[in-house]
Amino acid sequence: MKNIVVSMNITLDGYMSGPDCELNWHFESWTEDMGRRLAAELGKADTVLLGRTTYQAMASYWPAKGIDLLAAREDLAFAVMMNSHRKIVYSNTLKKTAWNNSIIINGDLENAVLRLKQEQGKHIIIYGSGQLIASMLAAGLIDEFQLWIHPVMLGKGKALFRTALKTCTLHLLQSEVFSSGVVLLHYRVSYLASTAEASSLAERFPTVPFS
Repeated sequence: MKNIVVSMNITLDGYMSGPDCELNWHFESWTEDMGRRLAAELGKADTVLLGRTTYQAMASYWPAKGIDLLAAREDLAFAVMMNSHRKIVYSNTLKKTAWNNSIIINGDLENAVLRLKQEQGKHIIIYGSGQLIASMLAAGLIDEFQLWIHPVMLGKGKALFRTALKTCTLHLLQSEVFSSGVVLLHYRVSYLASTAEASSLAERFPTVPFS
């Protein structure tokens, strides 16, 4: 079964972006060593899962970066994988995709994601997509968090954990400090009564390849 891994840049006070989706604080502290680690983690996945807003932003950015010969080596490696990996966008409004190797899913989120998890292969990774993450966390569908914590405090913005979510504990798997002062905390997620819930979900959703 595939793991679903959330990779998210956040401020020290828990924001994914500023009130108007500002990300300048993120780019100002990004370094080559972070780029290498980010590319290595994407290499452990074969699918990128995104919400509509994040998907459309990335679809307008990464295709051109994949052929930018002036880009740093680690950025180019990441761009090539972003363009070649399977992209799955969850949206009930998006009708078509323009980015290579992209698929739209809609309807019952829990059902669709459980089918994806039951496939064979590498991890599924999520970037951005705060609303999608909140819904998946509430349903107990996220397995790991990779939180890139930047030494910045915004005071306001779009918080990663913004609503009451499913009770869970986070078990630290690894941590790394980068030259910019950013700290990567890699956690495994355990949910309350996860064994009983997993048994119930297995009965409701038998293994069926996603198509």
